Amino acid sequence: MLECRATLKRLLATISLTVALIPLCFSYAIGQSIDKKKMAEQVKAEFLHSWNGYKQYCWGHDDLKPISKTCRDWYGTTILMTPVDSLDSLYLLGFKKEADETREYIVKNLSFDKDITVQNFEITIRELGGLLSAYQITNDKRLLDLADDLGRRLLPVFDSPTGMPYRFVNLRTGKTRDPISNPAETGTLLIEFGTLSKLTGKPVYFDKAKRALVETYKRRSPIGLVGENINVETGKWTNTDSHLSGGIDSYYEYLLKSSILFDDAECQSMWLDSISKINTYLADENPKMAELNRTGATTAGDLWYGHADMNTGKRTATTTGALDAFFPAVLALDGDINRAKMLQDSLFKMWQFNGVEPEEYDYKTGKTGNAGYPLRPEIVESTYYLYHYTKDPKYLAMGKTMFDDLVKYCRTDVAYAGLKSVVTKEKTDYMHSFWFAETLKYFYLLFAPEKTLDLNKVVFNTEAHPIKKTWK
Repeated sequence: MLECRATLKRLLATISLTVALIPLCFSYAIGQSIDKKKMAEQVKAEFLHSWNGYKQYCWGHDDLKPISKTCRDWYGTTILMTPVDSLDSLYLLGFKKEADETREYIVKNLSFDKDITVQNFEITIRELGGLLSAYQITNDKRLLDLADDLGRRLLPVFDSPTGMPYRFVNLRTGKTRDPISNPAETGTLLIEFGTLSKLTGKPVYFDKAKRALVETYKRRSPIGLVGENINVETGKWTNTDSHLSGGIDSYYEYLLKSSILFDDAECQSMWLDSISKINTYLADENPKMAELNRTGATTAGDLWYGHADMNTGKRTATTTGALDAFFPAVLALDGDINRAKMLQDSLFKMWQFNGVEPEEYDYKTGKTGNAGYPLRPEIVESTYYLYHYTKDPKYLAMGKTMFDDLVKYCRTDVAYAGLKSVVTKEKTDYMHSFWFAETLKYFYLLFAPEKTLDLNKVVFNTEAHPIKKTWK
């Protein structure tokens, strides 16, 4: 009887594993039949649909509100957010005429000499990053001059007692405000400011941003984690929740990418220390499935990254979300392909649960928290990276599924709109500039010919602006 039970147990385990493998095998088969050229053209068509909608209703303004067909300027006056953020995408997707016209409009109409208080992080990744990338593509020095002017106006943010930046700065007066910040906003600056430094020959940009990144890292807890909020004047943490989501996410991304772009040994050391602590305290892995993975079996949805207290490592929440989906790309870039693949499978399940990913999802209960979806790119980014490094056609299948879902649920008569709820699929009246800068760009690169862009020769900033190392 005991032998029969043991045999039955082994049989059930085999059946369970086989069932777990079916979705992966199915997606692999689908991936083999994906017409990459056709998909690339479809992405270009939807990009043009969105771009034409923006041009028709909001040309010269920051963002389009696609349902009301009205506009939003972030600070009451335009800083050409969508044109600047979209410019390198226009070139990469082959819309050269549109790109050249947009570039001319930017250099003739964009001025940062405005009495407005801007968020340093968002302006850095979108505008400074966009100008630098477009300059490298076109060699139009007017774009570099604009970037230099912007960088100079942002520098006062670093004038805190710790060297970590204030969140907001007035572009005309240099007055700063909001000392309560987060690792993403204090540590996601070096790619842009460092590149500006190398291209202009002005060390101050690199030095200020590098110090901010180091000072953030120096304030990690005894077990090596950072928290969610920190006071840049006192250097004290005001929120000790640690995770990979918004408020922390791109801090880790920039440790790795800065080490690559600038051959920076200190950044590499900080990254290696940080990733070991992330995998120790934030990773949430099914031990039984982990054992199967070590024997070479392929399983889906075994790995997640949750929340923990930065001082104790104690699990505080089992939530993840759309912003966390950048991490498979970072793991793949770091060479940890197996872990990247496992996490990507988990996050794709999160997407499939509602047909579009939510802002927040509890991977333990399977419940959707914050159900919004503002056209985020992170899971598409990770899909592109994994296809680049593995050439596994299952990632083409993933990309097609996600693209088709967005066409189905987010397309409007003039552009694309985010979702108020991925459960009800009710749209919200807003289209972020990162729809052009990131989401559609990563979709296109997933399906486009490899010669379109050599990922091994560029580093993407967190807004998907590709930066080349053109300096010695």
